[in-house]
Parts: sequence; structure tokens; C-alpha cells
Amino acid sequence: QVQLVESGGGTQPPGGSLLLSCVDSGGDDFSPYYMAWFRQTPGKEREGLAVLLARGAATYYADSALRRFTISRDNSKNTLYLGMNSLKPEDTGIYYCAAQTQPTPVSMWSTRAYDYWGQGTQVTVSS
Repeated sequence: QVQLVESGGGTQPPGGSLLLSCVDSGGDDFSPYYMAWFRQTPGKEREGLAVLLARGAATYYADSALRRFTISRDNSKNTLYLGMNSLKPEDTGIYYCAAQTQPTPVSMWSTRAYDYWGQGTQVTVSS
């Protein structure tokens, strides 16, 4: 069973930066089709922020993440990253990485598109 483990969360002031990491335990046998970062805030549904098509390295961003966040993957380290700049208080939440190994007709922005999830890492943006 593949496990995803996020790290890198913490507290930053508005305007700060963070780099989140998500390591997968699948090794060479794990070949994700999509990988993504989602954010959960209290009282809201889990929101997709950025998606990476792992086999082609195309990237897609939600409006809330565009021009501030960068999704990338180091295949040699089995690690997915989310670089976050110009942080805002509304970026506060729990950040999850997710992966799917097969193409799916479900929107890549939907949580239902992903079979593998990490446990989440807390990001707090506050002065």
C-alpha cells in the first residue's frame, strides 16, 4: 500500500513563503498519473489548488494559487512539492497531497479523482 507523507507546514506572517513536501513510499513501482495539492479549511470542502500530470509534467492551478504557488515533483526522490509565496491569512488550512495512478473521467479538481492521500500538514498564516 502506497503511503503519502506531507511535511513542511508551519506558521508564517502574511507575505511569507513555505515549501511543502510529500514523499511517496511506492518506489519505482509507483507511477502516478495525477498528483495534486488540496487545502481544507474549517467549514469548507477540500479545495484543489494545483495539479501535476506526472507523466508529462503539465501543471494546472486554481485561481487562488495561480502566480503564488508552484507544484513540482522530483522523481528521483519520489517527492512532490508545493512552493508557496506571498502567503495570505486565507491560505491557512490543512494541506494534503493526493495521487491517482490511472486516468479518470472525474475532474482532477475533485477529491473523488484521487485514490491516495496523505495525512495533511497544517499551514497557518498570521501576523
